[in-house]
Amino acid sequence: MDGNLPRPISAAGAWMRALRGITALAAAGAPTLTDRLDELAERHGARPALCSETATLSYAELPAQRNRIARWAAAQGIGRGSRVGLLMANSAHYPAIWLGIQAAGGTVALLNPQLAGRALLHACRSSEISDLITDAEHLPMAGSLLASEPGLVRLWCVDRAGPPENWIDWARYASEPLPERPIMGARDAALLIFTSGTTGLPKAARITHARILEWGGWFAGMMNATEADRLYDCLPLYHSTGGVVGIAAMLLSGGTVVIRQRFSARQTWRDIESERCTIFLYIGELCRYLLQAPSDPAESRHGLRLCCGNGLRADVWRRFQTRFGIPQILEFYASTEGNLSLYNVEGQPGAIGRVPGFLAHRFSVVLIACDAETGEWERDGEGRPRRASVDEPGEAIARIGEGAAAFDGYTDPEATRRKIACDVFVPGDAWFRTGDLMRRDRAGFYYFIDRLGETFRWKGENVSAAEVADAVGSCPGVTGAAVFGVAVPGHEGRAGMAAITTQAGFDAAKLHAHLAASLPAYARPIFLRLCRALDRTGTFKTVTGRLAREGFAPNQAGEPVYWADPARSCFRLFDDETRAALAEGRIRL
Repeated sequence: MDGNLPRPISAAGAWMRALRGITALAAAGAPTLTDRLDELAERHGARPALCSETATLSYAELPAQRNRIARWAAAQGIGRGSRVGLLMANSAHYPAIWLGIQAAGGTVALLNPQLAGRALLHACRSSEISDLITDAEHLPMAGSLLASEPGLVRLWCVDRAGPPENWIDWARYASEPLPERPIMGARDAALLIFTSGTTGLPKAARITHARILEWGGWFAGMMNATEADRLYDCLPLYHSTGGVVGIAAMLLSGGTVVIRQRFSARQTWRDIESERCTIFLYIGELCRYLLQAPSDPAESRHGLRLCCGNGLRADVWRRFQTRFGIPQILEFYASTEGNLSLYNVEGQPGAIGRVPGFLAHRFSVVLIACDAETGEWERDGEGRPRRASVDEPGEAIARIGEGAAAFDGYTDPEATRRKIACDVFVPGDAWFRTGDLMRRDRAGFYYFIDRLGETFRWKGENVSAAEVADAVGSCPGVTGAAVFGVAVPGHEGRAGMAAITTQAGFDAAKLHAHLAASLPAYARPIFLRLCRALDRTGTFKTVTGRLAREGFAPNQAGEPVYWADPARSCFRLFDDETRAALAEGRIRL
């Protein structure tokens, strides 16, 4: 670690706390987080558990609200085996709703409120939900969905909006537990969280009750969280980090989660100061935005002791920690559906973690040398996958086993099968393929390089190139489309770029409007290249390697490149002047 940065706490201590926490949870016998709320209420009482701009729920109020929601669900026939979609903005009531549905025996699909049209329809169908709970803000979106496919789901609104028969009035229901509460097992599905994986449309990953407790226990130990902590959470609650990891860790520790509806670079430090937060849950992109923001007196008056998150680049890390005086940064690596977690407790800038020797048996991870473009594994002389050497990139794979090493898969069995590699090193072994390219240095630290396959990360979201290409290709006038991510100076992740072929009558303005209606903002291509033809394989698959390498250089090969100007809400020619402005930071994507 750099000499001018604060000294980190003991890494061994963090690992031992996490292990003790997991062991204590297993010994307690309660298999679900919702089961543990009553014990937490007795211990912490009036202490605030979940706070947002519109509501606060104490530890005593949270199980009472859970019980009202469970009774409402049971009255609607929602029980064991039922699946309910949740399409809402961040609030203190958001986790309370899924805890209540779980108490009735149901599984909750956390839906991205930025989805629209076909993408939202796909999410509802693939998660096989029978009911959809929304709020007034997202009721029009949900209503449009039902207008396109009547009878798909029963629609409910937590606010007094829309038809009265769709309103949910929690206050009508008793705050006592259900008289016959369904018994849920540790490996039963608790949540469905959507992840792009590496190919195709987003897939619903099965998150078991055991996984929620494992996440909460590990992170509570790693963060050394106590009832004195207040965690600032402005990440989307439909994601695993903001919506499950941070919340479960703090509830199990008796701390408070301060929830904000969305991130604001201007407001973050003021919120953290006024709410007396001690932990900030981040993704790397948020840290970069905060560095770009003008100085605010509140940024030096905060009481943070720790920032915890993922995706923080080494250069941003150093500047972020120094400017804002952060005592410790806990970077981690995990995927929603995966069985591999890494923690950088030592504070090594840019690293996503390492596995201590005494825990190597619990975190069995191997890097396989591969072709970064195709994802194909390299083989040794005996035909076995070749392990990457020190500092050589390779795909990370993790052994599938029992408990925390289990892979619970997706709702789609075929998608589950594609993520498992069998007989890799010895007959009968099974490994989870992360689809992530990493390297490992001589000290044992792992560093994330990129995603393999057709997914790239932008604005903290995994973007499916196949899904975006499908949306682009469905616009009138577009005859072919290839989508890929391109690195942009000064920006985290990769921005979406579409290379297209067109026919007479193509209108770029119509494409811009079409994408705005079809895709969430983070998935819409930033760059657009008009090509004379697209390279294809013998099986007619589009080849993006050359296009991605050429990127968004203006007039590459005589083919014009355009960019989505957010100030004018249209595609404009990307010329040398625009390129210079982007490189100098005068344009923010």
